[in-house]
Amino acid sequence: MPDTTETGIDGRQDHGVGPADAALEAWFMREVWPLEAILMQYLRQNWRDRSAAEDLLHDVYVRVYEAARTRLPDHPKAFIFTTARNLLISRVRQRNVVPIEAAVDFEAIGLAIDTPGPEQITIARDELRRLEAAINRLPPQCRKVVMMRRIEGLSRPEIALRLGIAESTVSSYLENGMSVLADVLYGSHEPGVSTP
Repeated sequence: MPDTTETGIDGRQDHGVGPADAALEAWFMREVWPLEAILMQYLRQNWRDRSAAEDLLHDVYVRVYEAARTRLPDHPKAFIFTTARNLLISRVRQRNVVPIEAAVDFEAIGLAIDTPGPEQITIARDELRRLEAAINRLPPQCRKVVMMRRIEGLSRPEIALRLGIAESTVSSYLENGMSVLADVLYGSHEPGVSTP
């Protein structure tokens, strides 16, 4: 009897590859493999450690293959890149999780949490008051742009769209506003002195 053991796409040995597995592997070769170059480029561009891209690529292939065993995706390219994006998000979350044991160990060692003292709190409040006064001295449109960009985190195109002005005007307001704020906060201007 001939040996029917074959190695599947995901690296596992399949004993007696059936028609469903053969069809799945054919689909994988036809739909997934041709995207390897752009998938690899995507992973390298979106992950800090470029040397880990091949491991990530392998993990994407495993996830796609396992999901396709249940049901072939209607739009393979979108499914593959969504899988890659979700994998990257998952890895970032894993890296940002601090194990509870680490916090317990710090407490056991007796390390104090660095909390600001009364003097630091007073200094911070004074700086906030100075910043608020400086922002309030900006011309109204310039103040809106600075607040939208620096506090709300909107992009320049979003600000331009919301205010109905050109993106170059947004850039100009931002540059002028930040310059005035820097002068007021770090320059020789006194809080009562008017700045154009």
